[in-house]
Amino acid sequence: MDIQRLREKLEDFSKALNRLKEALERDQSDDIVLDAVIQRFEFTYELSWKLIKAYMSYSGIADVKTPRQAFKEAFAAGLIEEGDVWLEMLDDRNLTSHTYDQGTARRIYERVKDRYYPAMSRLKEAISREIEP
Repeated sequence: MDIQRLREKLEDFSKALNRLKEALERDQSDDIVLDAVIQRFEFTYELSWKLIKAYMSYSGIADVKTPRQAFKEAFAAGLIEEGDVWLEMLDDRNLTSHTYDQGTARRIYERVKDRYYPAMSRLKEAISREIEP
């Protein structure tokens, strides 16, 4: 993994994170907004763990294969601070892809807003600090 490819992954993740933020800023009483947040969370989550995987490879820290392994290595390396939030995020991401009911969606929406989006933003800042010239 070269630095340019890592920067591209960071840029893709940043764009997805901004799209998630836009959805979170909308009126949550609209079911379409709830659906949009869940879908954007899923997409941003996928990019987040792949960004961590790329960063770990670029830095020579670890060769990760799964999201769980990526989060554990990132936590051990000090790239993320709240490992429990990332593991909870993993569980919720698995829930969103296998079940859909309004109550579950609402609970996940709240966690995305209160915990996951802030954690993802901190990841973006941490990797940006590490790779920007």
